[in-house]
Amino acid sequence: MSNLFHQMRLSSTLLRRLQQRVTAVNSRNFTTTEGHRPTIVHKRSLDILHDPWFNKGTAFSFTERDRLHIRGLLPPNVMSFEQQIARFMADLKRLEVQARDGPSDPYVLAKWRILNRLHDRNETLYYKVLIDNIEEYAPIVYTPTVGLVCQKYSGLFRRPRGMYFSAADRGEMMSMVYNWPADQVDMIVVTDGSRILGLGDLGVQGIGIAIGKLDLYVAAAGINPQRVLPVMIDVGTDNEKLLKDPLYLGLQERRLDGEEYLEVIDEFMEAVFTRWPHVIVQFEDFQSKWAFKLLQRYRNNYRMFNDDVQGTAGVAIAGLLGAVRAQGRPMIDFPKMKIVVAGAGSAGIGVLNAARKTMARMLGNTEIAFESARSQFWVVDAKGLITEARENVDPEARPFSRKINETERQGLREGATLAEVVHQVKPDVLLGLSACGGLFSKEVLEALKHSTSTRPAIFPMSNPTRNAECTPEEAFSIAGDNIIFSSGSPFKDVDLGNGHVGHCNQANNMFLFPGIGLGTLLSGSRIVSDGMLQAATECLAAYMTEEEVLKGIIYPSISSIRDITKKVAAAVVKEAIKEDLAEGYREMDSRELQKLDEAQISEFVENNMWSPDYPTLVYKKD
Repeated sequence: MSNLFHQMRLSSTLLRRLQQRVTAVNSRNFTTTEGHRPTIVHKRSLDILHDPWFNKGTAFSFTERDRLHIRGLLPPNVMSFEQQIARFMADLKRLEVQARDGPSDPYVLAKWRILNRLHDRNETLYYKVLIDNIEEYAPIVYTPTVGLVCQKYSGLFRRPRGMYFSAADRGEMMSMVYNWPADQVDMIVVTDGSRILGLGDLGVQGIGIAIGKLDLYVAAAGINPQRVLPVMIDVGTDNEKLLKDPLYLGLQERRLDGEEYLEVIDEFMEAVFTRWPHVIVQFEDFQSKWAFKLLQRYRNNYRMFNDDVQGTAGVAIAGLLGAVRAQGRPMIDFPKMKIVVAGAGSAGIGVLNAARKTMARMLGNTEIAFESARSQFWVVDAKGLITEARENVDPEARPFSRKINETERQGLREGATLAEVVHQVKPDVLLGLSACGGLFSKEVLEALKHSTSTRPAIFPMSNPTRNAECTPEEAFSIAGDNIIFSSGSPFKDVDLGNGHVGHCNQANNMFLFPGIGLGTLLSGSRIVSDGMLQAATECLAAYMTEEEVLKGIIYPSISSIRDITKKVAAAVVKEAIKEDLAEGYREMDSRELQKLDEAQISEFVENNMWSPDYPTLVYKKD
C-alpha cells in the first residue's frame, strides 16, 4: 500500500512538473540563466575574501559571514552595494592625483590603476561601477587609455589575468588549458601583440588589449565575467626596445614566422576548442600579414571572427550608411558614394571589402555589381595612390588598384598624394585607417571643400587618439561646418558658434563586437557568417532616428551601449536562425529558437545578459 501511495505521489509530482513545463513553454517566459540563483563555492575564510570572483567585501551579510567562516575578518558594518560604490567613487576622485607615479604619469593611467585594483579585489563591484559610468570609464579600460597601458604593461603587471601561451609551450597547450579554473568559457579574446592599435609590436604586453575588450563584453553584452578569458600568444617580438629591456615579461627572441608561427596558432585553437567546444574566439590586433590568413584558415571550422577586419568594417559601414542618411538621401544611394581611403592595412582592407560587398548587394549582388562597386574606391597608402602600375602590391589590396586609364582621365598617376587624390576625385567620404596622426593636413582638408557632396564625411578612425588623422576642430574649421565627422577615438563636440554644434561621432567597435559575440553565443551558431555580421551592421546603421542623423549624429551614445548591444545580438540571432546555423543555447534548442518571434528573441537575449549583483553564496566541501 505504501509503495502504491509512493508511486501515485511520484506520478502526481511528475505530472505537475510536466504541466509547469508546458505552461512555461506556451507562455515563452524565458527565465534568465544569469539570474539570482545561489552560487556554490568550495572555499571559505580568507580564501573567499581573496577571490575576486566571489568576494563581496563589506557587503557580506552576517549569515554569509557565519556560513563562510569570515565573521570577525571584516569590519562589523554590513554595507549595501550603493554604499560600496559611493565609497569607491569618493576614493577614486581623491586618489586620481595621488596615485600618479611621478609627473609623467597621466591622470588616465592613474584612473586605470585604481580601477584595476578594484578588479583584482571584487569583480562584481568593478563591473557595477563600469556599467553605471560606462561613458566615463570605457575610454579608460579600452581605447585610448588601453594603448598606454599596453606600452607600460611590464611595469604595471601585479597579478595574472588571463592566460599566456608561448612558443616555448609547443606540445603542451592541450594540457595547459586545464590550468584555467573555469569549466565553462564563453568568450576568448586573443592577440599575438604584433599590431596593438596603431602602436605596432608590443609583444606580450599586448594582453592589455584582450583584457580591455573582455571588460566591454561583460559591461556591454552581459557575458558572465567568470566565463571570459583574455589570451596572449607570445611568439616573440621584433620590437628592438623590448628585446633589450631587462624588465620585459615576454620571450626575448625574434617573432616566429611561416609554418612555425601557424603551428603555434593551430595548436592553441585545437586546445581551447577541445576543452570548450562552444567558446567564441575573437582575434584582436594581429598584423595584416596574419590577420586575413588566420581568418580564412579558421572561420569555416571554428566559432571565431577578427574584430580589426570584420568589426571595424561593420562599424565603418554603419557610419557610411549613416552619412548617406545625414545627406538627406536614402541608404540605397550608398553605391553612388565616392570614397577615398587612407590606409591599406588589415582594418583598411577589411572596410573596403565590406563596403564593396554592401554596395554590390544593393546593386543586385551580381558579378557586374561587384565590379561596379570596386570603382567607387580610391586607396592611398604610404606610397600614394595604389594603381595597377604598382609593383608588389599586397594581394589583399590588389583588387582595389585603380586602372591606368581611369587615373589618367582623372589627372592622377601611380603614387599620387592624398591631397592630389582628394582634390581630383572630390569624394563624398574621406576615410582614415592609416594609424598616421595628422595625415589629414590642412591641404587635404581644404581639398575636400571641393567635394561634390553637399555634406562630405570625414572619418579619421585610427586609434589611439594621437594616431587620429585629424582632430574635429581641424576638420570643422578647415573643411566647413556642414561636414559629418566621426573618429575612432573619443573627442568632444565642437562649438561652432551661434548655438550650432559640430557633432563628434565615435566609430567605436564596441557598438558591434559585443553584440556579435553575444548573438553568436545565444544562437549556438556553428560559425560567424557574413550574413550575421551584415545583420549586425544594418542594425547599428538603423539605430539612429532621422532627426538625429540630419543633425549629423550617426552613432549612438556610449551610455546606451547595453541597449544597442541587445538589439545587435537579437539581429545576429535572427540571422543565424534564418541561415539555419543556429543550434541553440542551453535549454533553448534550435527547434525552440525557430519558434520565437522578433519580440521573443529580444526577450531571450535580454534575459541572458549578466548583470552585476551579489549572489547568495553557499559553501560546499569540494
